[in-house]
Formats: sequence, C-alpha cells, structure tokens
Amino acid sequence: MRSFWAAWGGWTMDGMDSFIYSLVLVPALQDLLPRSGIANTTANVGFYGGLLFALFMVGWGTGLIWGPIADRFGRVRTMMFSILSFSVFTLLAAFATGVWSLAVFRFLAGIGIGGEWSIGAALVSEDWPEDRRTMGAALMHTGYYIGFFLAAAANYFIGSRFGWRYMFAVGGVPAIFIAWIRGNVREPERWASRVEQLGEKWSMRGAFLLLFSPRYRRRTVLNSIYLVVSLIGLWAGSVYTPAAMTYIAERAGRTAMEAARLASYSTALLGLGTVLGALIVPFLADWLGRRITLAIFYLLMSASIWLAFGHVFYMDMHAVGWFIFCSLLLGLGGANFIVYSFWIPEQYGTECRASAFAFTTNFGRFAAAGFTFLVGAGVRHFQTLGTPVALTAFAFLVGLIFLPFGEETKGKPLPA
Repeated sequence: MRSFWAAWGGWTMDGMDSFIYSLVLVPALQDLLPRSGIANTTANVGFYGGLLFALFMVGWGTGLIWGPIADRFGRVRTMMFSILSFSVFTLLAAFATGVWSLAVFRFLAGIGIGGEWSIGAALVSEDWPEDRRTMGAALMHTGYYIGFFLAAAANYFIGSRFGWRYMFAVGGVPAIFIAWIRGNVREPERWASRVEQLGEKWSMRGAFLLLFSPRYRRRTVLNSIYLVVSLIGLWAGSVYTPAAMTYIAERAGRTAMEAARLASYSTALLGLGTVLGALIVPFLADWLGRRITLAIFYLLMSASIWLAFGHVFYMDMHAVGWFIFCSLLLGLGGANFIVYSFWIPEQYGTECRASAFAFTTNFGRFAAAGFTFLVGAGVRHFQTLGTPVALTAFAFLVGLIFLPFGEETKGKPLPA
C-alpha cells in the first residue's frame, strides 16, 4: 500500500501544481504583460495564455525521458526526482519578472510534471494484486484531481487575498513529500526480478526502442493518437474553465475577489466530477471493456465542452450557475484519462512499461501544444474565449474513429 500512497501523493501534488497556472492565468498575465511591454487586453491575455499553455505542454511532452529512466533505474527513485523538479520550478515562477521568464519556469516545471503519471501507473500496476489492479490504478488517478481541490482551496484562501505569486509559492510544497517516499517506499518486486533476470541487457535505449518493435509498434501508435485526443480536450478545454469562469463573473458584475472564488468553485467541481468518474470507470471497464468505456467518456467530454464554451459562455442570464454545472460535467468527462492508467500498462511488458506510458502520454502533448496555441490564436482572432475552445470538442469524434483498432485487454493478466 505504501507504493500506492506514494503514487497517489505524487500525482496529487502534480495535479495541484499543473492547475495552479490555470487558476492564476488571468491575474498573472494582467500583471506581467505590461511589464513585458505588451498591452493588457483580453485578446493578448488569451493569446499569451495559449502560448504559455503550449510551452508548458512542450515541457510536459519532453518529460517522456522519465520513462526509460524509470525502466532502467527504478520507479521510486525516478519519482522522487520528478517531484523535486516540478516543485522547484513552480516555486521559482513566483519570482517571474515578465511573461517570458514565467514561460521558462512553466516549461521547466512541465518537464518534471511529465514523469509523474507514467511512473505512478507503472508502480501501482506492478505492485497491486491482479484482482485489484484496475481499481488501484483508477484510485491512484483520483490524486491528480484531488490536486485540483487543493489548488482551488489555495486560490480561495491565498490567491484571492494575496495574489498569484503566492499561489506559485504554494506549488513548491510537494518537495517535502520526497522525504517520506525515500524512507518508506521500495521498488516493486516484479521490476526488481526483471532487472535481475535481464542484467546488463536492460538499458534505457533498449526499453525505448522496444516500443517500436513489431510486437508493440501498432499499439504505441494508436495509444499516442488516443492521448492526443484526450489532451486536446483537457488542455484546450477544461483547463480554460477557471479563465472562462473569471470572464463570466466579471461580465456579471462580480468583484475580482468574487470572480477568483467562483473560479475556485468551478475548479473544485471539475475535480469532483473526475473523482466520481474514477469510481465508475473500473466497473465499466471490467464490464464493457476498455475501448467502449473510453468511447463513452469521449462522447461525454465532447458534449460538455460544446455546451459549456459554445453555449453557456455566451448566455446573457444565469451564465454563472450554468457554467458551474458544466464544470461538473467537464470533470466527469475528464475521467477518460483514468482508462489509460490501467489500459496502457496492460499492453506492455515490465522491461518497457514505464517507457511506453511516458512516450504515449507525453508525445501527445506536442500535438496538443499546437492545438492549444491555435486556441490562443483563435481567442485573439475572434476576440472571445468561448468559440475557439468549443471547437476542440470535435477532436473526440476523431478519436472515436480509431478506438475500434485498439488492443482490448479486458480479463487479461498484466504481462511479465
């Protein structure tokens, strides 16, 4: 169980740090744009917000390097370095003097954040008993969205009162968690036995290249496509929820403090929706299979994004209440990510499991970064946030076309 709590705790801190920027996007850019000689307009906030999201995801995508490291040197040790990395650079973002220094710190924090999911999923999959592995992976994933609650709470009590810099300072707290991991968590026996069996034949390069061998190539390509779809929905859709809530609240005449707190409410509901989804996903996956379960959540996410940003965002009356409700739906649809936490580890052997997870989950971020930048450019072009984000709903319809070709692993044991 200690391995589970390590993975869950690391993923929780990961979620908190990655979502802090979403919560403080508007006030941070309103402060930093003039310091960088750029006019503080809604269009520029949208454009540079999308640009910084894109750079963050490029950094996150670069985090695919953690997979081969975890396969070669161990899940636990690599996890500690990953947590230290994203904690330190999130903290340093509190001292940003302009848009570009903030961009650099977010890029570097993204590299650290990019390793946590793949390492945690491999660790839990290898350490939990076969009959509880699916539920264990799903419960681990709730940590990321519990991190949303922590970020929302921090923004409610700290960000709304003391400003965006203090929020990034809170992001440095996860570094403390490393001490507990080092003293209490050991490498999974499955990984240790495989290391002893392969000996010097096991290398980082070999683990990575194995993903493109005839045995795994098709799975790697398809899994990467699925992750591109999900990441577009997360980073070009639900991550814009706090900013959209802020604009809706300001349009309704709420004060800056009220707008910040409403953004916190919507973020909390986003996390709550996904935690509820995490309790549903394992049962659906074991009943209907991995592919059908993912298809259900693709459809839900697509409909939620279109409703929230294509319709509710432009309502003249009652937009605040309806958008808060849509935040819950967006969170529930976001549970599509939970499927990957047990589905991808089930498709690869121990010698390349973390590499496979890191590559497929992080490679997609490069493509998603491009889409996120396009959303920012769309905000600048249309002079509105809603329509460009709403259009990302169509990505999930593309994903549905490729799902029938995926590897169904329902009822199969974890490969050795």
